[in-house]
Amino acid sequence: MIVLTGAGVFDAAAGWAVTVTAITARRRFAGVRRTHVAPIPARGSESDIRLHILRCTHTLAAVRSTTEGKNMGAGHDHGAGALHAGAGHRRRLWWAGALLTGFMLAEAAAAGLTGSLALLSDAGHMFTDVLAIAMTLAAITAAGRARSDSGRTFGLYRLEVLAALANAALLTAVAIVVVVQAVRRFTDPPEVPAGAMLLVAIGGLVANLVAFALLRSGAKENIGVRGAYLEVLGDLLGSVGVIVAAVIIWLTGWAYADPIVAVVVALMILPRTFALGRSAVRILVQAAPEHVDVATVRERLAAVPGVCDVHDLHVWTLTEGMEVASAHLSLEPSAELGDVLTEARAALHDDFAIEHATLQVEPAGAGRHCTPTGW
Repeated sequence: MIVLTGAGVFDAAAGWAVTVTAITARRRFAGVRRTHVAPIPARGSESDIRLHILRCTHTLAAVRSTTEGKNMGAGHDHGAGALHAGAGHRRRLWWAGALLTGFMLAEAAAAGLTGSLALLSDAGHMFTDVLAIAMTLAAITAAGRARSDSGRTFGLYRLEVLAALANAALLTAVAIVVVVQAVRRFTDPPEVPAGAMLLVAIGGLVANLVAFALLRSGAKENIGVRGAYLEVLGDLLGSVGVIVAAVIIWLTGWAYADPIVAVVVALMILPRTFALGRSAVRILVQAAPEHVDVATVRERLAAVPGVCDVHDLHVWTLTEGMEVASAHLSLEPSAELGDVLTEARAALHDDFAIEHATLQVEPAGAGRHCTPTGW
């Protein structure tokens, strides 16, 4: 690269540089759709000429990325995040839902026959399990089939987050109802047949263990699956509690064990429910992902060779496992645009697992002209 100094020399050299660059582009990228190169300002300051050259360089970098398959983000898959964990675990969700639906009906009938609040609590938990799995399946299916368009530029991936939030609300409601019913039963606990209660609870435990195993791996990767997983976990604890209550009643005849166990199970699941709801709300309000420190992201982008400033940086989550970022990068006059963008995107992907990034580049000092957004 040749650097010329002096305003007059720079004006003349700029025209020569852009003309030669445009001719080179036409020769090198013959067969590519014609790219418009704006005319050089007739008169202007050195900074105006530099800005013009940077814009022309930006245009040529875009053409280069089209033909060579690199720079300007070529080679990265904007749809890669769509293959998220929810879609991969759809069949497991179906199996878990079918299993729990069958046993939920059996447990509800047994609760009506025995009068056990603990069994009724467990059946209620199982109903929310089935409903949670159904909502998660519906959200994952809709998100996978929907394509982004002018009205939904991000598709329907947020449906999974809404399903998780609905699951958290359902679990909270069930816990409150169980606690209220248990308090009422403390004054006059009914007689409960412990034998039938124990047999049904053991069957429920087996069903929940199978569903728990089916959903465990997906819960680590997708917020919708995690909502259904937490529902099953709560029901699993409920089955254990019912077994404990049935054994106590069978051995001692102490009827208070039934409402006490129901309250304990309800209170045990509430902290996980609040955590699920908090995660869903964070995504919906577009807070930065908990595993991403925005200050560290800014420092990493600023460390890319050729970048002299980073501003208007935003990082958020579309749905679990699909992080998105946007930023303005101010470049030094000698920076190679394509190399900067390639390294910046690689840094976001490799260091922060951010697969989709929109990066706007501008000449050094241009950031002071950006209109403040307030966010």
